[in-house]
Amino acid sequence: MTVQFGYDKKQVIQALRYHFLMRREIKVLLILINVFAITSAILFALKKIQPISFLIFSFLWFMLMLVIWRILPGSIYRKSLTFKDHFIMHLLDENVVLETEKGSNGWPWKKFSYFVESPFFFHLYFDARSFFLVPKDSFQSITDLQAARDLLKEKIGKNK
Repeated sequence: MTVQFGYDKKQVIQALRYHFLMRREIKVLLILINVFAITSAILFALKKIQPISFLIFSFLWFMLMLVIWRILPGSIYRKSLTFKDHFIMHLLDENVVLETEKGSNGWPWKKFSYFVESPFFFHLYFDARSFFLVPKDSFQSITDLQAARDLLKEKIGKNK
């Protein structure tokens, strides 16, 4: 199966947000900050703490969401030249071959550790931090998309 694609900035930003929010350490951090912010709101309402404590936790929550939602995805998008290229990807039985106008590279399926499906992309992970995005809208039909999904499940396996 062969697909050709480029990247849409809004979709890539959303995919990078998805990547960050799926990270275990980010999930734990979000939960902890939310628990502290809610606890501080309750304690503030009961007049057990000063307003500054509530404001600090609210500020931490706001800053964390700003970093995860805007700053990190935006900076990664701006720094990466990958998102400005046009690609041809061949999903073969034995490997994946990626072509650009600058050249091509191939990886055996075993180089990928897992894949994740988000609303706009397949995230093909080499390890926990490096991955490649394959846009779902690059497939010609829903049948091709399902065939790619099945091939990825067979060759790589989904993240648990």
